[in-house]
Amino acid sequence: MKRRLPAVDPALASRGGASRDGQPLSYNRVPAPDLAHWIGRIYVTIIDAPDDHCLECGLFNDAPVLRLQLKGKWAARVREGQWDEGPSACFSGPHSRRMPVSVTGSFVSVGAVIRPGVSRRRRARAMGDYLDRIVPFEEEGFDAEAVLARLDPRAPAEELALALENWLRSGLPGSEDFVIDPLAQRFEVLAFADPSESVAAIARRCDVEVRTLERIVRRDFGLTPKQVLRRARALDMASHLRGVADQGEADDLMLRYYDQSHLIRDFTELFGMSPRQFVETPQPILTLTLEARQAHRLEMMERLTPGQSRPWV
Repeated sequence: MKRRLPAVDPALASRGGASRDGQPLSYNRVPAPDLAHWIGRIYVTIIDAPDDHCLECGLFNDAPVLRLQLKGKWAARVREGQWDEGPSACFSGPHSRRMPVSVTGSFVSVGAVIRPGVSRRRRARAMGDYLDRIVPFEEEGFDAEAVLARLDPRAPAEELALALENWLRSGLPGSEDFVIDPLAQRFEVLAFADPSESVAAIARRCDVEVRTLERIVRRDFGLTPKQVLRRARALDMASHLRGVADQGEADDLMLRYYDQSHLIRDFTELFGMSPRQFVETPQPILTLTLEARQAHRLEMMERLTPGQSRPWV
């Protein structure tokens, strides 16, 4: 499918640079080595816009995120209804489909993407409890004011990333209680590599019974293995359509779908629009998250080294 992306809104200016197609990018990178066992990505998004500018877009994350909104007035359509917030700290669960969001004015967002299979012994909850939800830090026992006080929205991106990492090391209560399930993290890598593979084949690769894999994935991803793989196919295709994927994969991505109607059906159900509409509709916020996911994916597959120039830049 040919991509003819609409021009980026001239009112928006990203300090994270832009892709070859002119799509705004965030500053995102691997976490410090001592955090990499449970954090998959650190990102900082800084977008300048007029105070009255309202950007309508969406989010579609396949992993939970510790999200710190330092600037901007945000709104989202979550599982319980409408969520509205200014500067805030929240835990954003993974999404089963595109979540409509909007933000008014300039915005600064800092976050840590949590790897699957990470939980706390004393407050363990299945990921399905967080699916398509945004939960205030206080509900999880975190001190929102304490972490927000550490982050200056006027600071450069890397300074904000380092401040977040310092809080993750020393200010996050209960982090010493984190436990990690290696099966969930193995499934994450296999889903990145080939989400068209069958659940039975992946179970064999992991040397477990299908029922065991299904139980762990449902607990740690909030969805069944088949749903996770379907979402991964769609997110990879969306990244390709927005020009933030390795275009050398284009043919392989198309072959993951039986035919054009299969692609259109899956894409429309998960994104709320056809692939053509997705290309023709500006998607700046969603593109930011897709780009960070693709960088993480290629690094996890060892096709890209941290710090290496990305194929779409």
